[in-house]
Amino acid sequence: MNPEHPLVLVIEDEPYLRQYLNTTLRSHGYAVEEATTWEQGRQLAARLDPDIVLLDLGLPDGDGLSLARELRAASAVPIIVVSARGREEDKILALDMGADDYVTKPFGSGELLARIRVALRHSAGVSGPPAPVLDLGDLRLDCASREVTMDGKPVKLTKLEFDLLAVLARHADQVLTHEKLLEEVWGDLPKAHPTYVRVYMRSLRKKLEPDPTRPRFLLTELGVGYRLKPG
Repeated sequence: MNPEHPLVLVIEDEPYLRQYLNTTLRSHGYAVEEATTWEQGRQLAARLDPDIVLLDLGLPDGDGLSLARELRAASAVPIIVVSARGREEDKILALDMGADDYVTKPFGSGELLARIRVALRHSAGVSGPPAPVLDLGDLRLDCASREVTMDGKPVKLTKLEFDLLAVLARHADQVLTHEKLLEEVWGDLPKAHPTYVRVYMRSLRKKLEPDPTRPRFLLTELGVGYRLKPG
């Protein structure tokens, strides 16, 4: 990564939005490359090795979800989905496919820039000084390698999923408020986004809980926040 001018690959077929993103990103010190199709995005990602990818889902020659999955299989580049699809189910599916974050159109430049900063910070591995290994019964987190196992089986998490789980694990059996989790994981972002926490918790439950509808480990404390109960 060039710390002065990180490279952003914008994969977006809408000309107006592409121009807006290009202007906004360059004015804040980012280098920008553009792709308008699924295939062009795949090729540029492989050739340029960008520091971060902004990915639209509605591409003319393919679904952006499958491209997110292919990019994630090839590298650990942060992927932020930028889409008009606003349903929670769409966000969960994008995270499952390998995206690190999800921005719903329309959005403000300040919000997008904050999310990019968070994604780049997490990618650089500066998300805090956690203990090397956290053993919580059936759940084990290796914070150095960012690996998670449940009942001895590896669980693949996105960067933000891991960071959220690590915060809960470091405060096991303590109730953490939405505000505390937002501050720890999404520090630069505005505080009024409890939906972020809910979406990522739902994704974590799908990957870690035997029955996500009846969680045993990742518990909701109604009106307050969440708690990780060691199992």
